[in-house]
Amino acid sequence: MKAIALFSGGKDSTYAIHLALLQGFDIECLVTFIPQQHNSWMLHRPFAEYTVLQAKSMGLQHRIFRVSGIKELELQEIRDSLKEVVKEFSPSHLVIGTLLSDYQRIRFSLIAEDLNLRTYLPLWRKNQSKYMLELIENGFEIIITSISAFGIPLKYLGKVLTLSDVLDIISRAQRYGFNPAFEGGEAETFVINSPFFRYRICIEYEKCILSQFEGYLKPIRAYLC
Repeated sequence: MKAIALFSGGKDSTYAIHLALLQGFDIECLVTFIPQQHNSWMLHRPFAEYTVLQAKSMGLQHRIFRVSGIKELELQEIRDSLKEVVKEFSPSHLVIGTLLSDYQRIRFSLIAEDLNLRTYLPLWRKNQSKYMLELIENGFEIIITSISAFGIPLKYLGKVLTLSDVLDIISRAQRYGFNPAFEGGEAETFVINSPFFRYRICIEYEKCILSQFEGYLKPIRAYLC
C-alpha cells in the first residue's frame, strides 16, 4: 500500500503517519503546505518550516508547497500540488491526520477522490482525552508552540509534555470547556521526537507572551540532535 501523507509537523499528522506505518503502509512522501496567511481554514502554520528536519529524521521523502491561505483558493492550490506529488510517486492512499474537523475531512477527501486516492484517517473521531494519553504512552515528545485559550497555563509553552502535564490539561479542559486535543485551535503543537524518528529535533526559541492566556514561541534555530 503506497501512500503519501499530509504533514504539518504537529501531533496529529505525525501520529497518523506512525499508525499508517504500523498498518503496513509504505509512506512514499510527506507533503507539507505552508499557508502565507496565519488564519488558514485548512492548514497548520506554526513551525511548518521545520518539517524538513522531521522528514530527515524519519528518512522519508518530503515536498513543501507554499499556498495562499485564502479559504477557497488554497483548496485549488492544495489539489494542484498533490496532483504533482501523485504523478511523481503513484500512491494509492492519502494519509490524513484530521481528528475532529468535518471541514478538513470532507475537503481533503474530495481532493483525494478527485486524484483517485483512497484516504486513511486513523485518528478520525478518536476520544480526545484518550488520544492525548495515547501519544505520551507511545513515546511521542511534543511541545506546545502557541496557546490561545483561557485555562491552558502559559508555562506549557515550549515544554515537552509529560503524562502529568497531559492529565492536567485534560482536567483543565473539563473545567474550562476547551478541547483537550486542541481541535478548536486552543493550542498548536510540534513533535520533536517519536518512536520512528532517527534523531531528536532541538529547538531554540523565544517566548512571546501576548496576554494572560495567549502566547507563542518564536523559533530562533532548529537542528537535529
